Amino acid sequence: MKTKVGIVVSKFNEEITSLMEKNAVKVAKKLGAEITKTIYVPGAFEIPFAAKKLFENHEIEVVVVLGAVIRGQTDHDAVIVNTIAPKLLELSLKSNKPLGFGVIGPKANTNQAQERAKEYSERAVKAALEMIKIAN
Repeated sequence: MKTKVGIVVSKFNEEITSLMEKNAVKVAKKLGAEITKTIYVPGAFEIPFAAKKLFENHEIEVVVVLGAVIRGQTDHDAVIVNTIAPKLLELSLKSNKPLGFGVIGPKANTNQAQERAKEYSERAVKAALEMIKIAN
């Protein structure tokens, strides 16, 4: 039976996150998992809310989050990633379901994020699927 995966994808920096999503789907299929639900959110800050909905879904076994937070003129990128990461970990632990964290940043520029998109999405899916073995 295929592992059921839910994915949250940030639409901000969509030229990067759409590549991440396509790669995540490809990697999940290759590893015998099935993406059963995808939720799109405006930006990375909204990822935890959508992830919570997936963690609460009894059919979803693992959650993967994908986003790209690009460095700007302020520390906003660091604030966003440093805010959402602990919340996502907390949701994962409370639900007792694995999380694959595929959020690029902080301090990444657009070129770096594009270069890392495939790697981050692949690692997020692989990590979540590896952790399901421990969860079960």
